[in-house]
Amino acid sequence: MSEAEEFARAADLVHQELKTRMGEGNPQPRLEPTRRVVELLGDVHRAYPVIHIAGTNGKTSTSRMIEAILRAYGLRTGLFTSPHLVSVAERILIDGEVISDDALVTNWLDVKPYVEMVDRELEAKGELRLTYFEVLTILAYGTFADTPVDVAVVEAGLGGEWDSTNVADGVVAVFTPIDMDHMDRLGSTLDAIARTKSGIIKPSALVVSAAQHPDVLAVLTEATTLTESPFAYGGREIKLLSNTVAVGGQLVSIQGIAGTYSDLFLDLFGDHQAENAALAVAAVESFLGGASVELDPDILAEAFATVTSPGRLQLIATEPTVLVDAAHNPHGAASLAKALESYFTFDDVTAVIAILEDKDARGIFEALVSSVARVIITTAPSERARSASDLAAIAREVFGADNVLVEADADVAIEMARGYAAHSPKGAVLLTGSITLIGHAIERSNDTQGWTK
Repeated sequence: MSEAEEFARAADLVHQELKTRMGEGNPQPRLEPTRRVVELLGDVHRAYPVIHIAGTNGKTSTSRMIEAILRAYGLRTGLFTSPHLVSVAERILIDGEVISDDALVTNWLDVKPYVEMVDRELEAKGELRLTYFEVLTILAYGTFADTPVDVAVVEAGLGGEWDSTNVADGVVAVFTPIDMDHMDRLGSTLDAIARTKSGIIKPSALVVSAAQHPDVLAVLTEATTLTESPFAYGGREIKLLSNTVAVGGQLVSIQGIAGTYSDLFLDLFGDHQAENAALAVAAVESFLGGASVELDPDILAEAFATVTSPGRLQLIATEPTVLVDAAHNPHGAASLAKALESYFTFDDVTAVIAILEDKDARGIFEALVSSVARVIITTAPSERARSASDLAAIAREVFGADNVLVEADADVAIEMARGYAAHSPKGAVLLTGSITLIGHAIERSNDTQGWTK
């Protein structure tokens, strides 16, 4: 066995070990266990500046854009996002590349003794040991310190105030659109959800936000006042001046906090991605020049032309076209529907949809009803998946009984959809509703030679 094969096998064992911990469906509202480990490791979360991103939708795409711009400036970057699509290693990137097997294994062996020490302390107090996400956060912060990176771009997992990523003090706090999601954990109102997410704002941090509902804006304004943090806001200091469809993406013109940037090619589809791009520009202006220095347009153009956001309106096959999108709440589904109508010319879209049990299925269906010809309800590869029969009952009320099919096996459902799409000149397949379904489809497309790309 080669050294690379040995590390790959060891990395797989690390993944299996992590999976034995409490999953992300049950996050613990606490910071102390994570803080205890990172401090034992020598304050690895303070070894570099952090740009911290919270919100409901668009966090990963915005994080990837911020990282791409910083890397184009020549900075060594760390990026931590969640959830992953295929492999947990996707969550930790160094200089735009997924963490290598050897780095993953080496850094895990470094942090593991301290994780297990705190596990024992927690269990002695009758508390749950460190969760899957808490350990991944620790591993990411430790990896970034070991590399070392010049800056880390960190996406909050859930909420903000008590999310384990919040042990770090972000010098820039970034808020993507905040909407209703995870109400069982974050609260049943926009005000409550926004208050939890606003917890990432630290004293004198620079704060940038997308345009928000008035209730959310009020919470963020109050938080920035209390922390004496400068606040730039979408629609006020930050504006998307224009965006037009282009081959393979779109041309965007952006007014940032410090400068205006015209006709930049963005290799992503959707008006929401253009808005994310404007937010990313403002975040980098804040980090590099305290929001007072204009970015280099050529460097910005280089970053936007090469940035990717897997699982977000991503083309994974052609003949027929198969698109995947990780929309898993009504707000995300509405953005997806708008992008389908504005950026593509499909005349027959078959949607394969799976949704987890804690999501607003009706809201997702209602957002998509005018954009698809039919839906095939299936089951997401997750323990938290809602049953296909349960989802189908709701789907029939929204789409009409004649436009809804049910196939619990996701692979069979995908093939059914491909069959429908192949019989229309501009037919397409859309897979959405669950990130686990999207990850399964991407993995299947990579392994299936019969899918033309």
